[in-house]
Amino acid sequence: MWTYHPDLLARPVPRYTSYPTAADFVDEVGAGHYADALDRMESATALSLYIHIPYCEQICWYCGCNTGAANRKHRLTDYLTALRSEIAMVAKRLGGRGRVQHIAFGGGSPNAITPVDFVRLLDRIMTVFACSEPEISIEIDPRTFTLEWARVLASSQVSRVSMGVQTFAPHIQAAIGRVQPLEQIEQAVMSLRMRGVDAINFDLMYGLPGQHLDDLDATLVQTIRLAPSRIALFGYAHLPTMIPRQKRIDASDLPNDRERFEQAAFGYLRLHDAGYVPIGFDHFALPGDPLAVAARQHRLNRNFQGFTHDGASMLLGFGASAISILPGLIVQNEKRAGPYRTLVGTGQMPATRGVALNADDALRGTIINALLCQGRATLPPDFLPTARAALAEFERRGLLFWEQDDLVMAPASEPYARVIAAQFDGYRGTIHPHSGAARLHSAAPAC
Repeated sequence: MWTYHPDLLARPVPRYTSYPTAADFVDEVGAGHYADALDRMESATALSLYIHIPYCEQICWYCGCNTGAANRKHRLTDYLTALRSEIAMVAKRLGGRGRVQHIAFGGGSPNAITPVDFVRLLDRIMTVFACSEPEISIEIDPRTFTLEWARVLASSQVSRVSMGVQTFAPHIQAAIGRVQPLEQIEQAVMSLRMRGVDAINFDLMYGLPGQHLDDLDATLVQTIRLAPSRIALFGYAHLPTMIPRQKRIDASDLPNDRERFEQAAFGYLRLHDAGYVPIGFDHFALPGDPLAVAARQHRLNRNFQGFTHDGASMLLGFGASAISILPGLIVQNEKRAGPYRTLVGTGQMPATRGVALNADDALRGTIINALLCQGRATLPPDFLPTARAALAEFERRGLLFWEQDDLVMAPASEPYARVIAAQFDGYRGTIHPHSGAARLHSAAPAC
């Protein structure tokens, strides 16, 4: 199905959950820009909210998320106090403007806090923002999921739950520091479905230490049996110099690049044959799921939560490291929980870095998003000469073709989608308007 071109995959590229990416944010853009953008928001603006809980009961060795151990009660309590204050601060600034359509809790592990604290947090959001039956989703760690949590999520009208499964193979679980027996996942799924929460996502991984095709197949067999409505199949990125906890993983036991490619291809075919609709390059959904419907209707979008059917025009992030996307602006909150609490405690917006988008950024972001979400993009005439030249090798290998001014991804080009999109990255790529100069590339690493 997929042809392996190692030379095209040799250079790491961003996941493009935003453009510009977080690696390109600068300290000169922050709280003042964020406040100004909030002040310009119109009353009818559709909003999506993201709430970050940077704590876990147990820290997994592979994880690259901004999270820490939830082993000090006062630290969690202080963080939640600051989080509720930030939510109130932003809501007051908006003064009732904006309409919340979607609320997502992520981390870390949101169920590292107590169910009561979750209810209080959600109540604060519903009270201070204009919300009318928003879609509410949450990420959970199945290892610490309880029946009380299932009851609270159902009573709180949470409609979607994402579970970090990664693998069902016990020897691989031990190698990545995340031991969770199959029965534990089954119990969590059953307890949610019994209470009417049917939209369940599984996050799976390939490229893990000691993982072979039969291990991945066994995990996919159990996953298909449990029938989550969505599946994300991510490749593990081993970056121990950037993520110290990954030093506990035996790098000598990791699959090589070709084996990783074969695992991704195997997973794609296995899930497709089981009736899941491929979404982009690493998401899958049952045909009736809103994500699959959005893909069929060409409404698919991409943000910091991955591929999404969320059509809100603005995303507001709350909590340490959370990112907000507004017209002409992307900002990120202070990453460290302690300084984040200090900023909020003194009444300051905690946004400390970001990027103000110019016309070139907006155009390139639209092209990249269209390629990743729709599989095609219409290029401005002045981009065509350098685009055709930069993409000639991809075209020669049958990974893309042209329909007049439209660049179209060919069938079976999924592994190369981000590599092709990266050619339009003004910080990293080679494509620029024929009449102008290329933007200076950033020295920041891919994220």
